[in-house]
Amino acid sequence: MHTCVLDTVQLMEDDTTPRDKHGSDWYRTLVEEVNDLATVVDPDGTITYVSPAVTRVLGYEPDELVGHEGYEFVHPEDRKRNADALETVLSDPSESETVEIRFRHADGSWRWIEFTMRNRLDDDIIDGLLVSSRDITDRKESEAEARKLAKEYEALLNNVEDAIFLINVDEGEDRVRFEFERLSPSYERQTEITTEEVQGQTPRDVFGEQQGTELEANYHRCFNAGEPISYQEELQVGEGARFWQTKLAPVVDDGEITRLIGVTRNVTERVERERQLRQQNERLDEFSSVVSHDLRNPLNVAQGRATLLAEQVQSEHLDPLLRALDRMEAIVEDTLTLARQGDTIRETESISLTELVGKCWGTVDTEDANLELVDEMTFQGDPDRLRHVFENLFRNAVEHGGSDVTVRVGRHKERGIYVEDDGPGLPVEKRDEVFEPGHSSARDGTGFGLTIVKRIVEAHGWALSVTDGTDGGARFEIEMVEHKGVL
Repeated sequence: MHTCVLDTVQLMEDDTTPRDKHGSDWYRTLVEEVNDLATVVDPDGTITYVSPAVTRVLGYEPDELVGHEGYEFVHPEDRKRNADALETVLSDPSESETVEIRFRHADGSWRWIEFTMRNRLDDDIIDGLLVSSRDITDRKESEAEARKLAKEYEALLNNVEDAIFLINVDEGEDRVRFEFERLSPSYERQTEITTEEVQGQTPRDVFGEQQGTELEANYHRCFNAGEPISYQEELQVGEGARFWQTKLAPVVDDGEITRLIGVTRNVTERVERERQLRQQNERLDEFSSVVSHDLRNPLNVAQGRATLLAEQVQSEHLDPLLRALDRMEAIVEDTLTLARQGDTIRETESISLTELVGKCWGTVDTEDANLELVDEMTFQGDPDRLRHVFENLFRNAVEHGGSDVTVRVGRHKERGIYVEDDGPGLPVEKRDEVFEPGHSSARDGTGFGLTIVKRIVEAHGWALSVTDGTDGGARFEIEMVEHKGVL
């Protein structure tokens, strides 16, 4: 393109007679209208001719440049390259030089110019050096942005904790081939597999037929969907890495998927922990079944017989016996509740604090106690489980604060609830102990009430603590530290 445009200068001067409909007017129009610049300079760099396109590209009128040395407009850092190109074409007329420089625009800004210089000193018409130039500022800015992105990409790839892998996609007529291209340093550390070991190889080459086929199935799924997918996979690549949570995304170039980028995280500890929790829950279910049936049934029989016996005979031993059986029943009920409330809360709904507190207060034997609801609020939670929380806290307040205790319920900070009373309170050294199973200072308490409260609160992802109440009693604070908090 450059040579064709510049040579028209000579053709325009050589031949003014139309030749195949392309005469001097045609060539002159071509030189004037194209965006490439046609320039002639003499051996010392003085501009002797510049095409009209310079006005569109650089903002100058041609006569503003003619007679000036081109070096005046070249960025100081680029003048040596410009001078070297001039020296090369002067010393060897058969050579041409292509150079990128910054040239000052008429508005004072710098524009990137790519020029090709040719020696035409032996041409009687031109008698100078022909320079074909074009503005490449947009391209240089795109290249600079690409370099910046590349550096950011390298920084991300080299420092992110999650493992990253790049897969090349080679789509043939009847098959798609996936090959490893690169692994991040984090991937290499966690798997002890290096880029050099896997580059250009398929998942089956690296991980064997069975595991490789499973990996490729997910790669095909992402390729066919044309959008990111997430999945958990089992891939044994070391003693400490077995289960991985992976997100795979396609890279589309000109409408075709050329690469897959995977970000994966070693979740082996989490999976093993979930497995242990499932096993624990299964054992708890077995325990609950034993308590619920094998203990409750004979206990109910004993309670019934003791009640009948009390109607038929009088004995000083019957009242203690009935109280003991009732206490056993309370322990069985609390034990079952404790066993069933430790699971993580998965389903929640909007709850009105006023409505929940009212229901719970009505089911507890509060005698002459007073309830003060200080704040109304709405939050997300499991209402069935939370009834155990407030019923046990109310019961605890009456048991320790007396029949005329006052209980207050309100908002704790921005995301939480408090329940406090004006009873005797809890000594600082006893506050951690009250949540332990079996701990009770009440004569008829089972010792599981506050343990149940703590388990249910934590199952919601919240935190429970106890401190001094406003009037010296005990204050239990529930802090909703996760998303299932106040609306």
